[in-house]
Amino acid sequence: MISGRSFVALQHRNFRLIWIGLFVSLTGSTMQNAALLWHVSLLVTPERKGLALGLVGLVRVAPIIAFSMVSGVVADAWDRRRLMLFTQTASTLVTMALAAVAFSGFSDVWLVYALAALGAAAGAFDLPARQALMPTLVPREHLPNAISLNTIMFQTASVIGPSIGGLLIATAGVGWAYAVNAVSFVFVIIALVMMRDLPKRAPSEAGSRDDVSWHAALEGLRFVFRSPIIRSTMLLDFFATFFASATALLPIFAQDILKVGAKGYGWLYAAPSIGALMTSAALVPLTDRIERRGQTLLWAVGGFGLATIVFGLSRSFWLTFFCLAMTGATDTVSTVIRNIIRQLETPDRLRGRMTGVNMVFFMGGPQLGELEAGAVANWLGATFSVVSGGAGCLIATAWVAATTPALRHYRSLRSASKKYGSAIAESAAAVPNAAENPNR
Repeated sequence: MISGRSFVALQHRNFRLIWIGLFVSLTGSTMQNAALLWHVSLLVTPERKGLALGLVGLVRVAPIIAFSMVSGVVADAWDRRRLMLFTQTASTLVTMALAAVAFSGFSDVWLVYALAALGAAAGAFDLPARQALMPTLVPREHLPNAISLNTIMFQTASVIGPSIGGLLIATAGVGWAYAVNAVSFVFVIIALVMMRDLPKRAPSEAGSRDDVSWHAALEGLRFVFRSPIIRSTMLLDFFATFFASATALLPIFAQDILKVGAKGYGWLYAAPSIGALMTSAALVPLTDRIERRGQTLLWAVGGFGLATIVFGLSRSFWLTFFCLAMTGATDTVSTVIRNIIRQLETPDRLRGRMTGVNMVFFMGGPQLGELEAGAVANWLGATFSVVSGGAGCLIATAWVAATTPALRHYRSLRSASKKYGSAIAESAAAVPNAAENPNR
């Protein structure tokens, strides 16, 4: 039986509003992410399909790299709720344009790429603002509950979205997947407008518009790269996902290898989030009990690479589904641990900037990885691309483990837990997990 304490964070009006709004919106966004890849696959010839799908990752990551530094500074300096209102409105307009392109039958794939890039640019400013805002909406004693509710919300949305998306694509076309997502953004916008009595940031924590400068951006960059622990977690995230990101190739596996059509594709796209959702539910009460966090992180990323290899070799729908679910499960473990470590080491005044730098790694890795996977698939086949990518993930994990002993020996000490307990809670409340980055 689920007790009332399981939902205590929802007693706080502002958190409840944004939680419901984000749940609806993220369901639509993950639906659109699946639809976008399917849409691109329909606009190109079979021999160009692998590279064309990989280019989706490039057009998404370019704005993230371009704006990551300034977006973190803006999130630390400006009103985060107003910033989210702007980014959510921009995302709505981009999605409406994608729907119009799909309904019109316009077949220029480069227009789809351009709109995807605009959507990614809006997201580059939205995520740091969201991650900095969410922990302020509940008191510290309720942050652990907010953690579990956010994690479950993100993962559930990422299961429902692609599943519905697959059905919509099969029965009505990709245009309706875009249209539904455009409507879903309205729920977040309404939630943000209805929020009241947001806590005021202390002068030492809140910046001003004059703080939006390259000096402020470089301060965050210097902080990240002068910390071996934070730097190693980001490098591990980037290289592992760069090699083992195969999401862009799922249309090829669904259409040409497994031959399961749009409905099967929807379930394959949702599989990592199903694994992540189940793991999240089990992980919430165990997080504070994991003492060897560095080793657990390395084993989780290694498991991600191994599951990717088996996925590439599989010719069974259910084995493929299981392997993809395992990639989501292992990625959830590594994501939670990475972000706990980062938040323990990061002062609050630098949180937005640290998130901005981290965006390049945790979103850039999968997106550039899609380009790499698509290019290799175009030349050597989808199977070789996925299997070699999983092997590359294992090699990258071994390299980080060998060169960063501080990460290998990173432990969760009882004294540290007592001293930094609130930081641990805040970190997970703002975790950019696999579902919040549905491209993982």
